[in-house]
Amino acid sequence: MTEVVSAPAGYQLTDRYDADDGTVVLTGTQAITRILLDRHRIDRAAGLRTGGLASGYPGSPLGGLDLTLHRAAATLAAEDIRHVPGVNEELAAAVVFGTQQPSPGGFRDGLQGVFGLWYGKAPGVDRCGDAFKHANQFGVSPFGGVVAVAGDDPAAKSSSLPNQSETAFYDALMPVLVPGTTQELLDYGVTGLELSRYCGCWVGLKVVTNVADSVGSVNLAPDRLSLKHPALEIDGEAWQHRQRVDLVPTILVDRERDLLERRHLAAVAFAAANGLNRIEGATSGARIGVVAAGKTYYDVRQALADLGLDDAGLRERGVRLLKLGMIYPLDPSIVERFADGLEHVVVVEEKRDFIESALRSALYPTPHRPTVVGKRDRGGRLLVPAHGELGVDLLKPILRRELGLPEPARAATRATRSTGPIPLPLLARTSAYCSGCPHNRSTVLPGGAVVGGGVGCHGMSYFDPRLAGNQKLPVVPMGSEGVPWIGMAPFAQTGHIFQHLGDGTYSHSGLLAVRACVAAGVNITFKILFNGYVAMTGGQEIAGGMSVPALTRELAAEGVKQIIVCAEDTGRYRGVRDLAGGVTVLPRDEILAAQERLSAVEGVTVLIYDQVCAAEARRLRRAGRLPTPDRRVVINELVCEGCGDCGVKSNCLSVQPVETELGRKTQIHQTSCNSDFSCLDGDCPSFVTIRTTTAARNPLRPRRPDSQVAPPEPMAKAKAGERAYGVYLVGIGGTGVVTVNQVLATAALLDGLHTAGLDQTGMSQKAGAVVSHLQISATPIADRTAAVAAGQADLYLVFDLLSGAAPQHLARADGQRTVAVVASSLTPTSAVVTDIATSLPPAGALLERIRGVAGRTTAVDAARLSRTLFGDETTANVLLLGAAYQAGAVPLSAASIEEAIRLNGVAVDTNIAAFRAGRRHVVTPDAGPAAPAAPAGRLGMA
Repeated sequence: MTEVVSAPAGYQLTDRYDADDGTVVLTGTQAITRILLDRHRIDRAAGLRTGGLASGYPGSPLGGLDLTLHRAAATLAAEDIRHVPGVNEELAAAVVFGTQQPSPGGFRDGLQGVFGLWYGKAPGVDRCGDAFKHANQFGVSPFGGVVAVAGDDPAAKSSSLPNQSETAFYDALMPVLVPGTTQELLDYGVTGLELSRYCGCWVGLKVVTNVADSVGSVNLAPDRLSLKHPALEIDGEAWQHRQRVDLVPTILVDRERDLLERRHLAAVAFAAANGLNRIEGATSGARIGVVAAGKTYYDVRQALADLGLDDAGLRERGVRLLKLGMIYPLDPSIVERFADGLEHVVVVEEKRDFIESALRSALYPTPHRPTVVGKRDRGGRLLVPAHGELGVDLLKPILRRELGLPEPARAATRATRSTGPIPLPLLARTSAYCSGCPHNRSTVLPGGAVVGGGVGCHGMSYFDPRLAGNQKLPVVPMGSEGVPWIGMAPFAQTGHIFQHLGDGTYSHSGLLAVRACVAAGVNITFKILFNGYVAMTGGQEIAGGMSVPALTRELAAEGVKQIIVCAEDTGRYRGVRDLAGGVTVLPRDEILAAQERLSAVEGVTVLIYDQVCAAEARRLRRAGRLPTPDRRVVINELVCEGCGDCGVKSNCLSVQPVETELGRKTQIHQTSCNSDFSCLDGDCPSFVTIRTTTAARNPLRPRRPDSQVAPPEPMAKAKAGERAYGVYLVGIGGTGVVTVNQVLATAALLDGLHTAGLDQTGMSQKAGAVVSHLQISATPIADRTAAVAAGQADLYLVFDLLSGAAPQHLARADGQRTVAVVASSLTPTSAVVTDIATSLPPAGALLERIRGVAGRTTAVDAARLSRTLFGDETTANVLLLGAAYQAGAVPLSAASIEEAIRLNGVAVDTNIAAFRAGRRHVVTPDAGPAAPAAPAGRLGMA
């Protein structure tokens, strides 16, 4: 393996795209973006003039890719690479298909070809089946090539179904590469484009959640890839892909033959010549083999290492590994070499037995056929699960059993102290709408109404207690919203349903669903939330989106019987003359009455709920592109009776309970408040609206940043050696947990260390639990997973006490190894906000649960300290990082951490001050100003 060099002096974040040597830190989406740049630069070095194009549709785990491409637009354009967001996945595939077709009149500016990159999550791959088949049969241009990047979500963390894309790629006869690390994601992407040119096929790149969400050191050494075009003879002729551009129907069968009998052979030859598949472990004398690909291969290597089988152990035990980089078409020659002399082969793969079946087919014609197990063992019993997601802890007992390994010695058991029971049930921090989210109002229904669901933030309404009395129909695929009612309506006693539909989904494919319902003449009201963004996947602007007036005209032209617009600000419609005829505009608090009116109309009706996404409004206000309201809402706790009506009415996470000497009261959490003012709907006398000055209008503005010099270095400090130092972070979505992880990864690079990390987000970005992993090592991190396995956290950094005390997270800690640094205050969950009968467990009990598992624990009330020093809680996570550093639990230099904060470029002075404040608090906990105790009757300003 090539040694990764340290970051160059003067490292900048722009090096992730600009540097052509050394090491950079990349996330998964940044690695995909860099594929395009590296491909162009390799072509230029070879004397080729090529352009590039990327098109696709966002969706987790690739939800942020289009935003990353957009941010890199200037860098991409300088290399003649364009990003064209797709209206939907299938149309995006057609856009990329266009780059491989003959250009009328030839290419401009002497270009010799255009390479393409399609992206989408697994349901988008399914949607593109016909487009992929046509494009792949047609083939790629000589200096073009295409990779199709599929974001797979095997555990359905942010999908309506678990998914697996290789079967869809196989159905389209596309070769499939499976990267397992950030480095491989970049390298396989560049290699895939070269493979595409050589064999003439579109090439699928299967990227699972843990790879898409990865972050880590990536080697950019120019010699890391030396791609070869093997000399290959097929049917007595030297192989060279020749694109057949004629459109005569009689050649279609010839194209099919060319694809199956020639281009696939070329793909296999290319994989063999360039080492995409490799054999490791024992060579001679091996009896047992293990086969895996992508992220699962690194899980297997980590599991084997934990079982005592490192490289030397594999050779001693007689275990041989086959690491597959290209899983389709499978190279029969490497399979035969791998299986030579083996008695037993274990195939480890997520989901269905794709590799296992191909391996058996490849071995069947050979004279030596070892026993092959995978989904089931030799006795027919379930072995490797076909459901969910595989991981190190799940694989260890499977591999121990199949490899005949002894049970582990008990000498080094994990030391834990008994914590005793927690008096109240441990709540889960589940996803919820952001504070001020339009869905808090738009999803409310008349009592007894039936509603259909689909893909989008509104899917969380399925768990909204306010809708407990409404029947909810099953979630349907994107673009099918409301259509099942066509089949159900003739036989149902219910005569009408409502159907939620986001404006992003409407533009993607939902218009056809509306059209189908109009054509069928069913009674249905589509509730279209118009917020202007694809909010669920990162706040992208909607490709092909339109204004509300244009939307009403289109719907009217489709035959919709009646349209009502409910708007947050009806004043914006004064003087608007281009709404469709008969459209009524109402204030948003009349949404229930509007739904009652529409449900009484025969045919298809539409309610458009017009309110900007709360998260986007927050970002726009920070950027000065949207006015910040000149009023704030506070609660007088002397008047508040703690009835909880404001939480029920608003369903807002910023309406939080607070315990006082007079019992439970309510306060407005100002740091998270997005000024939606729905909490005022209850007309409660405890609410006070105050006018704010311009200087105080932005609650996120630091009021007293501390710029004192840094305290002395900690007495004892962790170090990263050859054994990776595991950092496990758990917090709340939207508070900057992922940012802290990336700051640490960048700081490690600046210190000359190596990293591999993972940010597990998905739907949890919506105020749910977010987990990040980071491995830091003095040597390159090879043959191991980026995830911190059970008992392998050296630093357990807990930004959310409730999540930090959950068993699945505590399992990462070890009594002899782990230092826990914990934010000791509690943040309410959505259940606590909306139900006064639900309470958080005592903070002290949760903290004791963590103390009972970790070897050493430092607790800091980071939220309170952040409010005291900076006026709000936005710096709490960075402050806690400073405390972890001063506790000696961060194996990095303070200078590099502060430089990484500078490179991040967001509130630099404030965040550095917060980092230093956290350090000082550990040195002298009582030296800083303390927040006063909360007397009953104070105004509930957080």
